[in-house]
Amino acid sequence: MLEKRLKQLRKKAGWSQQKLAEKAGLSYNVITKIEQGVAKRPSIQTMMKLADAFEIGLDELVGRKTKSS
Repeated sequence: MLEKRLKQLRKKAGWSQQKLAEKAGLSYNVITKIEQGVAKRPSIQTMMKLADAFEIGLDELVGRKTKSS
């Protein structure tokens, strides 16, 4: 699920995997492993860096719908 969502967000932003890696302060290999589904459970630190790169919350990063108030 995360692999599809990450790829979707990255493409929407018009970024390559390398560009996302640079924006998030992660290695290119981490990005490719997540998108390929090899890294099934990235650390919370990695998830936070990805969310920060896209300027979104963790819920949105993983595609979780939040209850509207």
